[in-house]
Amino acid sequence: MTPASAPFSTLSRRLALLAIVSAITLAIGAAISPVRTWSNLLIINFYLVTLGLGGALFIALTYVCNASWNVSFRRVPEALAVLLAPVGLGLLAVLALGREHYDWHPHGTGDAGTFWFKEMWCNSTFWFGRAAVYVSLWILLSRALVTVSRRQDNTGTLGLTIANKRLSALFLFVYAVTFSLASCDWLMLLEPLWFSTIWGVYNFAGMVQAVLATMIVLALVLRSRGPLRRIFTDDHLHDLGKLLLGFSCFWMYIWFSQYMLIWYTNIPEEASYFIPRMQGAWGPIMVVNIVLNWIAPFLFLLPRPCKRSESVMMKVAVIVLIGRWVDLYVMVFPTTMGDWPVFGLWELAGGCLLIGTFGWLFFRSFAKAAPVPSADPLLGESLHYHC
Repeated sequence: MTPASAPFSTLSRRLALLAIVSAITLAIGAAISPVRTWSNLLIINFYLVTLGLGGALFIALTYVCNASWNVSFRRVPEALAVLLAPVGLGLLAVLALGREHYDWHPHGTGDAGTFWFKEMWCNSTFWFGRAAVYVSLWILLSRALVTVSRRQDNTGTLGLTIANKRLSALFLFVYAVTFSLASCDWLMLLEPLWFSTIWGVYNFAGMVQAVLATMIVLALVLRSRGPLRRIFTDDHLHDLGKLLLGFSCFWMYIWFSQYMLIWYTNIPEEASYFIPRMQGAWGPIMVVNIVLNWIAPFLFLLPRPCKRSESVMMKVAVIVLIGRWVDLYVMVFPTTMGDWPVFGLWELAGGCLLIGTFGWLFFRSFAKAAPVPSADPLLGESLHYHC
């Protein structure tokens, strides 16, 4: 047991137990309501994959920018990136088991038979093959980033920092292409006749928003329990708060851009997505989505003292994480479950499975390395960072 793991052994066991109980509950749900259970599993696994991918993205961006402020708590996004292997395989299993929910799978589909490319793109084998390629690339590149970073703890070699900068540039290129395609393949193609040209950007905004909120929660927990005490400072928290505020506004900007253009042009193939979500029973859920993902973080994070307050930042981060689940819920459930929102035991079990699985995997990964990259040449700047 490493020093980083000692304060979290009991918590990890409890999270693992929560995940097991939730998984058993959802297994029962699969027999009672298979479509609803599969919809929850899609949300859970996509959420987890984007958290892992977001951790790798944060690492890569800070490397290519030669940033130093984040080095002292870089083990947090690194532990997130390690999650990609198990949760990525879980997502592939969910996609394989739920092919019938993508109703174009038996024969492909097009827009009234006019777009041959969409029929080719929606081919069942090609669709799943792409998913496997996306996940494999993410796992390989994120693992490489983390492995090189942790190896530097033992060797202290400056060349490893340079190597990770090159790996990061490659990762960013691969990520930009594959994540946009993946979000379309796994979420937008639930309604194959509908399309949005900024769907990938919209999911990118939500992913970054969620991973920033996750890092805030985890860093504060690790600070309160010891591993990051006097290492993760209020200045680091302040900068994460500024980023969270900025990406909350960016999420709203993309949301409004997508909605406004589709509403204004009123093309049936495009409006078919928003009509059931803006009218009837789903309308209030859309309002809640905007409140959680933009209005709440915008209002709370504007004052400087709030971004340096542990209690305020923790609450806002939790609100944003709930908002991300609501955002995915609105993407998936109106298509799979129809005109009426449903929330009950299976959704509650899904949320508990998400929290339990994520928490157990994260603390298990975090405990496998030193809590601070002690040999990184920029660590000193990070420890004495002021904003």
